[in-house]
Amino acid sequence: MSEEKQALASALIEGMPDALVVSDRDGIIRFWNEGAERIFDFAASEAIGQSLDIITPERLRARHWEGYEQTMKTGRTRYGAGDLLSVPATRKDGVQISVQFSIMPIFDNDGQIKMIAAIMRDVTGEFEERKALRNALRAVKN
Repeated sequence: MSEEKQALASALIEGMPDALVVSDRDGIIRFWNEGAERIFDFAASEAIGQSLDIITPERLRARHWEGYEQTMKTGRTRYGAGDLLSVPATRKDGVQISVQFSIMPIFDNDGQIKMIAAIMRDVTGEFEERKALRNALRAVKN
């Protein structure tokens, strides 16, 4: 890759408004961009080297790790082809937010998943709006 393309790729990855979080086979965060800092309020220096548990609500961790381990074993995921998953997440201050994300497995030379990159967007406002609309519709029907 040329120096110009490398500089562009770095600028896009670091400066994108969405969170880009890359974790290894054990779910340890290895990359955390500025978007992740903004959304989750952890500095990269605080997040890198930590478990994904820092952004996974405690009540959902067992289910999260079950799916994560299955993806690592099989190399397959339902969310790797641009499909979005909507889930709760936790910010540094403990406040729960809603995020949508897709993932991209990163393979080693032997074809095994080495890492998983997740691109996440905070959709808390949209989620709350939809919830309010559903509640208003229910109230009108009753």
